[in-house]
Amino acid sequence: MAKDNSFHDYVMSEVFRDIPGVTSRHMFGDWGLYKDGIFFALIADGRLYFKVGENNKTDFEKAGSEPFEYTAKGKKIKLNYYELPAEVMEDPDQIVSWIEKSVTVAKNAKKA
Repeated sequence: MAKDNSFHDYVMSEVFRDIPGVTSRHMFGDWGLYKDGIFFALIADGRLYFKVGENNKTDFEKAGSEPFEYTAKGKKIKLNYYELPAEVMEDPDQIVSWIEKSVTVAKNAKKA
C-alpha cells in the first residue's frame, strides 16, 4: 500500500511556499527537510517536527509541543525535534523565524 504524501505535499507547497532553499528528501519511510542543504526538520506520521536546541527549545515547550519519538527494540527514543505548533505553521512571518532558529541549531550541531 502506498504511503499518503498529502501532508508532505501541503507543507512543501503551502507552508514553505515563499521560503527559498527548502527542499525535502524521502528517508526512512518519511521525509527529511533541508534549508540550503542543512537538515532542520522532518515529517513523520503526518506531523512536522523542527530541530531544537538551546536557542529554541523553550519556544516549543511554551507552545505545548511534543518531541518526536519512536520505539526501537522496545525502548522509546526521543530526538531533538519538536512538533511545530499549528499557529506557527499557519503564520508566514513566524515560520521564517522558527526555521532560521532550527537551521542555526542544526549548523551548530554539525560543528560539535
